[in-house]
Amino acid sequence: MRQMVLLVLNEPEYCMALLEAWDAAGVSGITILESTGLMRMRRQGAKDNLPIIPRLFDFVKSVEAHHRTIFSVAEDEEQVKVIVDATNKAFDEMRDRGAENSAVMFVLPVSEMHRFNTEQQS
Repeated sequence: MRQMVLLVLNEPEYCMALLEAWDAAGVSGITILESTGLMRMRRQGAKDNLPIIPRLFDFVKSVEAHHRTIFSVAEDEEQVKVIVDATNKAFDEMRDRGAENSAVMFVLPVSEMHRFNTEQQS
């Protein structure tokens, strides 16, 4: 059965290392979203109060820290194991570089999957 592997990465600077690990493991169809969590929003406050005529400083101070949400659909349990193993290996290397509290991963069943092609068939 297909499964969606979804990983929320707290430290975006490690995103490329993780994507390279998944790619090297043969994972295809990887999607990356910029996301944030409730606690991070509360900690940093909403940044929707930019002045009418902003200065560069106003933009810099309004930068919010984001997570990266990365997901892919695995064809079977074996591919899920490959993704989990590649992720563990990547995080072992990241821990060596000081990463802490870096991510959470979920594996969810996919009851149906449909692909849509917008190209005309001849």
